[in-house]
Amino acid sequence: MDQRELESHVKALTKSVAANEPPENAIKLLDSLKKDAKPTEEMLRATRAGVFVGRLRLNSNKEIARAAADLVLKWKKLVEAEKKQKSKMGSPSSVPASSPVPAPASASGGGGPKKAFTGNPETRRHEAEGVDVQRTASKVRNSCIGLIYNGIAYLSTESSSEIISRAVAVEHAVYVHFKQEESAEYKKKIRSLFANLKNKSSTELRKRVLSGEISAQKFATMTDDELKSEEQRKMDAELERENMKKAQVPQEQKSISDSLECGRCKMKKVSYTQAQTRSADEPMTTFCECMNCGHRWKFS
Repeated sequence: MDQRELESHVKALTKSVAANEPPENAIKLLDSLKKDAKPTEEMLRATRAGVFVGRLRLNSNKEIARAAADLVLKWKKLVEAEKKQKSKMGSPSSVPASSPVPAPASASGGGGPKKAFTGNPETRRHEAEGVDVQRTASKVRNSCIGLIYNGIAYLSTESSSEIISRAVAVEHAVYVHFKQEESAEYKKKIRSLFANLKNKSSTELRKRVLSGEISAQKFATMTDDELKSEEQRKMDAELERENMKKAQVPQEQKSISDSLECGRCKMKKVSYTQAQTRSADEPMTTFCECMNCGHRWKFS
């Protein structure tokens, strides 16, 4: 059972329990997972299968709770065995002299040693590297996983297996936050994360996301301002200062509005000028002056 099938089974299981279907349906799905699924730690992390099944151990139906507990125990043993195997493979003393050297990890993110990228890091793309991004049953989600992979991989020499693991985790976090992949908010967030990752000045952001210093869950909910690099912040601050200087230059002719009301004298004889004091995608700042009492104010 691959990752897509695992995710599909867990979704069906969650839906069955939530809809209060006959217990036999959930038990059948749990038995199928126990018999056919042999997930890796990466698969469990990406699909959150262990979390969903783990919750069923508290189910009011004793048979469902028991089956869920048995499945969680089996998966824990599989993960422990996987960790031990990786530990042995990473220890030179554990490999006999006559034994062949373990093959490097594949681009699809399998087990084994992580092989650093040796090509041009500026043109890295999952398509060119043959990385399998078909990790869910949804074409939209798989495409977004590929997009996040390309963003994280930009200017990086880390292994493909490491990057695809983080890309899957990030996309999953965005999917969980916005509930469905067809929503405009989900697609907008993915595009925003990709654009910030592909920004040449975002080296620190890419490194922190890849290392896990910024968790997938936090990265999925960061605002546009939080995603900006220090260099971008400085550029925006400089632009605001320049625009403020321009806005303070005396104007020979000002526009007069009879719709703006002075907060001090309540008269609707207000002159105003507008200037772009922040970044280009922010609204302009309006500078107002009451022609009756001289009160001045501004708003965006």
